[in-house]
Amino acid sequence: MPVKQQKFSFKIIKKDRRTKARLGILRTPHGTIKTPSYVMVATHAQIKGLKTSDLKKTKTQVVIANTFHLWDRALAGKKVHKILGAKLPIMTDSGGFQVFSLGAAKEHKVGKVLKRGQHRPGGESNLKITEKGVYFAVDNEERFLSPELSIQIQEKLGADVIFAFDECTSPLHSFKYNKQAMERTHRWAIRCLKTKTRDDQMLFGIVQGGTSSRLRTSSAKYIGSLSFDGFGIGGSFGENEMAATLKTVVKYLPDEKPRHLLGIGRVKDIFTAIENGIDLFDCVIPTREARHGRIWTNAGHYDIRKSKYANDLSSLEKKCGCWTCRTKTRAEIHMQFKGRPASAKASAGRFATIHNIWFFNSLLEKIRASILNRTFLKLKKQYLR
Repeated sequence: MPVKQQKFSFKIIKKDRRTKARLGILRTPHGTIKTPSYVMVATHAQIKGLKTSDLKKTKTQVVIANTFHLWDRALAGKKVHKILGAKLPIMTDSGGFQVFSLGAAKEHKVGKVLKRGQHRPGGESNLKITEKGVYFAVDNEERFLSPELSIQIQEKLGADVIFAFDECTSPLHSFKYNKQAMERTHRWAIRCLKTKTRDDQMLFGIVQGGTSSRLRTSSAKYIGSLSFDGFGIGGSFGENEMAATLKTVVKYLPDEKPRHLLGIGRVKDIFTAIENGIDLFDCVIPTREARHGRIWTNAGHYDIRKSKYANDLSSLEKKCGCWTCRTKTRAEIHMQFKGRPASAKASAGRFATIHNIWFFNSLLEKIRASILNRTFLKLKKQYLR
């Protein structure tokens, strides 16, 4: 009788001697991902502003789509790879981030990473969290999402990597609330494992616990002990607490399984994450900031909309090999951003997005090479200088 082959695998190729950085290969039914890797955000299973053909111009290995926003399309039988129009590994989140973005983020007017001076302004949440699941109020319509339904939607969408349903808390939540939310997330994790039926999808459990090292330790131990195929680290962080949080969490997660840091992706954070053993991470920075004119380069970032670029005939970045830098000048893209027709601004956003994604994917290529060549900390010092 033939042995049934697993449709995915993760293998660590090399580890850095001085840090927890590691080089790996994650194989999925729709392609191989070299890790560490930046996972580009494709909310509706498409990277906003790009054509499907543009993906080949960006070195993109993997994208993450949004379960909450693809809810109706999943129930209508739509598959994420069909929507994307490309054979590329795809992740889907669980809808847990919307528990934060439509709930605590509105109440506290705060992001996942606490910025200095932020406080509780007492806004209004658009949801109600219960043991059974979450009731969302969106566009005068109530929708209920449970751990079971989250997994069922993700299975219908057909992503290669899916996530357990969780509650992402605010950095301003109390220890007591974070403990309650974490324990509820743990109970939801069990329900997600019981609901999963497909063997061609990897299911990642999510570590929560907010800004408390005690809760993070408890969550990492518990989630790490369950039969997940990989692990996500979610929730919120206090300012400058990420490194300490990752040091707390990672040591309790199985070494042989992939780790994903959810919703984090600044250059500084990339090095911090990889240095502490993270294999994958996603963020809207490359795409959202591109659409607002922020251009990322090896020397930092700048705003292409500023008037000093109006007559600049150089490329967005010297020696960049991306399609935008080979075909467009700063002046052209500046003019389009400043243009009145919406189509002109959309084109400018497309060109900037292609460049930014190329930049971050190229940075990850350099990081992978530095782990192989034992120069990771040297590269980190060079970029953070």
